[in-house]
This record gives sequence, C-alpha cells and structure tokens, in this order.
Amino acid sequence: MSGIAVAPVRPQSFLAFDFGIRRVGVAVGNSMLRRAQPLKTVAAEGEARFAAIGALVAEWQPDALVVGVPFHPDGAAHENTQRARRFGRQLHGRFRLPVNEVDERYSTTEALAQGAADVDAASAAVILDQFLRDLP
Repeated sequence: MSGIAVAPVRPQSFLAFDFGIRRVGVAVGNSMLRRAQPLKTVAAEGEARFAAIGALVAEWQPDALVVGVPFHPDGAAHENTQRARRFGRQLHGRFRLPVNEVDERYSTTEALAQGAADVDAASAAVILDQFLRDLP
C-alpha cells in the first residue's frame, strides 16, 4: 500500500494576559486541549513586569501570546483599550512572538462569577478560553 506520509500536527501553546495598570493576569493553554488554566498575577510595573513575563515566556515557551483588549459595553474604545494594545505591541517587540488580541469585555465579571481566588489570572484564562474556542 502506498501513500503520502503526513507529519502529525503539533499543538500550539499560548500565554494570555489580562492587562491592568497595576497587575497583569496570566494564563496558559494550548490548541489541543482548548482549555486555559490560570497561572498567576504579575503585580509589578515597568521593567520588573517584563522581567517576570519574560521568565514565564522562557518557562512555558509559547508559540504565540494573547492579550485581552477592553472596550465599553457598546464596543467603543477607551483609554485602557489603547493601553492594552500598547502592551501587546511591547510584548511582540520584546519576545518576537505573534500577539493576538481578544475582546475582553466581561472577563472579570465571568471570573468573579466562577469564584476565582486570583481574579486577574482567572480573567486571563477567560480571555484565552475565548481565543481557543474561536480557533479553526
């Protein structure tokens, strides 16, 4: 029997971020399980924030990053929309990984409804779950 050998597709892994001025929630997940897991909250600013995120990138070695971008309930952008997008550009510039944006409206509300102990990390997981659901 002849045929063409097909290499197995390797699942992609992702780190997701719920950006905040004082804290950034972080979650991890992959395209095979399509389920996110809250990791931790980085409660640092400036270079210390990026050093902590760099340690997570080194540990988890994601294929891409996901950043939650907030909008008003009507879909309009606001000040934090631009801050989150800037954070995504900074992640891309520092770690040279693709960065995907996800509309994160109500992620904190959902994390609180789930009874999360670490709301920021749980919000990042909600964001990543949404991204993973939308993968082809």
